[in-house]
Amino acid sequence: MTVARLLLALLLVGVSTPALAQNAQTPRPQIVASPLTTAPTLDGNVIGDDVWRGVMAGGDFRQTTPDEGQPASERTEVRIGFTKDTLYIGVVCFDRTPSAIIASEARRDAPLDDSDSVRVILDTFRDQQNGFVFGTNPNALEYDGQVTNEGQGGSIVLGGAQAGSGGGFNLNWDASWAVRTSVTDIGWSAEFAIPFRTLRYPAGDTQQWGINFQRTIRRRNEVAYWSPLPRQFTLFRLSQAGIVAGLQIPAQRNLKLTPYGLGRYAYAGRTSGESSASGDVGGDLKYSLTPSMTLDGTINTDFAQVEVDEFQINLDRFNLFYPEKRPFFLENAGLFAVGSPAEVELFFSRRIGIGESGEIIPIVAGARVSGKVGGLNVGLLNMQTDSFGSEAASNFTVARVRKDLPHRSNIGAIVVNRDGTGSLSGPGDYNRSVAVDGRAGIGRYAFVSGFAARTVTPDSGNDAGAFEVRAERDSPAWLLTSTFTSVGRDFNPEVGFLSRNGGFRKGEALVYYRYRPQDLLGLQEIRPHASYRGYWNPDGSQQTGFAHFDSHWEWKNGYEVHTGFNLTREGVATPFEIYPGVVVPPDTYDEQEVQVVLFTPRAKAVSLQMTTRVGGFFGGDRVAVTPSLKIRVSDEFNAEFSIARNDVDLPGGSFSTTLARTRLSYSFTPRMFIQGLVQYNDKDDLWSTNLRFGWLQQANTGLFVVYTDLHTLVDDDLMPRPQPGTDRTLVIKFTRMFDVLN
Repeated sequence: MTVARLLLALLLVGVSTPALAQNAQTPRPQIVASPLTTAPTLDGNVIGDDVWRGVMAGGDFRQTTPDEGQPASERTEVRIGFTKDTLYIGVVCFDRTPSAIIASEARRDAPLDDSDSVRVILDTFRDQQNGFVFGTNPNALEYDGQVTNEGQGGSIVLGGAQAGSGGGFNLNWDASWAVRTSVTDIGWSAEFAIPFRTLRYPAGDTQQWGINFQRTIRRRNEVAYWSPLPRQFTLFRLSQAGIVAGLQIPAQRNLKLTPYGLGRYAYAGRTSGESSASGDVGGDLKYSLTPSMTLDGTINTDFAQVEVDEFQINLDRFNLFYPEKRPFFLENAGLFAVGSPAEVELFFSRRIGIGESGEIIPIVAGARVSGKVGGLNVGLLNMQTDSFGSEAASNFTVARVRKDLPHRSNIGAIVVNRDGTGSLSGPGDYNRSVAVDGRAGIGRYAFVSGFAARTVTPDSGNDAGAFEVRAERDSPAWLLTSTFTSVGRDFNPEVGFLSRNGGFRKGEALVYYRYRPQDLLGLQEIRPHASYRGYWNPDGSQQTGFAHFDSHWEWKNGYEVHTGFNLTREGVATPFEIYPGVVVPPDTYDEQEVQVVLFTPRAKAVSLQMTTRVGGFFGGDRVAVTPSLKIRVSDEFNAEFSIARNDVDLPGGSFSTTLARTRLSYSFTPRMFIQGLVQYNDKDDLWSTNLRFGWLQQANTGLFVVYTDLHTLVDDDLMPRPQPGTDRTLVIKFTRMFDVLN
């Protein structure tokens, strides 16, 4: 059945418009960059700066929403200039109603979709697959990230951090650059100053790069691009980007040292009941070996400024996935991403420096070389951890190579190795994973991708392989996908992530249609779709089946409703405790449930997202409600409140779970903020508070003050009270970037 579905999808991929129509593309726009003898005054005032007056202006933005292909409702002008060491981009966003401009947050890397904004993507190698993104809003927010494989790779964002190994889009890449904005009676404008040493590019004095711009006008739910795109694509679609010509690129001179010093006070009330004070120093290094190849080094690595993990409640018997948030591992992470994100990952960097129970394992030192050489994307990572408790020290090595080919295609290989070191390591303490992967683009809209992998561990069995084949066709109206994944029972990527142990086979298919009515009840788009995802054990019995029938109803005013119906199957082979005292016995559970999702307009100061699921659950019933409320008190202060509530009635007992989360953010300036994350998990009786103050300088360095409190509650009372069993930590950390050669 699974193979039949795959073949059907492959046939559907081939059924398309005639080849000539499919390959016909609108000529890509081009803009010429101007050499500047004097740098612009970086204040956001593009029109009033004489430096910009002689620079060619580009415009003619076209919408993808709400009116696909139509000119943008407001005029936008872009200009590009450069000095001997910096690329300058000026953007003027004309607006006939400046008072209606929505600015939202100023915190670095905050979502730009919730405000008026502009973004630019640079394809410096013109490989039409990889690029750098820079963006801002009227508050001069600094937003940057890396794109791999045109953003395709199953990447998702959880709590503002990228899940998986960074495949697709890596928002957590932080570069050294600057932006300033200005709001006037003609609209708003932005000036970007991006040092060439921040980017990677090929050798050569004069170059052409791929480039595209996106403008969002939030109050109209409007998205427009300088190089027009079909409705199904985003800014990441580099194969349809425009061109910036005339760039005169300097020789790369880049050596950055980023030392840190910190002081820490900790009270370990949940273990020893003792307090301690300590200090530490360390740092990172970044050196451009060539204009396209970078060496990153780290010693005594510390991530004290990183936000804590978000709580999760497991109501199943499979492994929970927690995203990587540590900056060193997230830079260039897309290059090392091989596998199926959050399900079968050959390399998952959280295995380095974080134990099975979330404990921090000291990282002694590490280095990474990444970039392009001889037409190949190359990555080499080596990290050494220290012993911690009964955990042995380990050395981790990852080697990755990928060749980008024409037509959005590539082929690559990866080797991942862990060797135990030190006195706590026994003989044969190693684990190795090897894989090949690739993607073949077909026409404008389709591709086939996949990987094949194997792990090597002492005394492992012969069934230690895994592979996946995926086919996708994404046209303006239809999205068709089909995936088949096979994981052997002995497959064991210790430095990767595996959602289900013991082996499985998965078949997955999706049929998704986008319909934009001309005039129907104010609707912007209707998206009916159906999907199926099934997992089978190596012996042929079914683990999980999930059939989903849904339709998304999106209105032009920003409201959106999803109405769905699910058919589920869970094949439980061994009993498991789903909640303390409640056991799910072995059986095959066939259930049905309805699902409704509501979104209110994000342009409003108060917006709501609500998901409700009601139906059968392991032989009983479940009502799951997940409301999330976002409040924009001002351009500086934002708050988000969310609750995930499950009321479950099973033959073995009834219970409820509550996962509550409050996220607060106040930005004094775009580089000075205070953030709070307060969480409550009633299943484990945990209450967590994480407060972070940041005063940023370059590339997310600066002063950080972090307070973390984690403790249990008394008698299920929602009011936390200090008691034995409370952990508290206060960290003050200062890190500074030194640009040695410039």
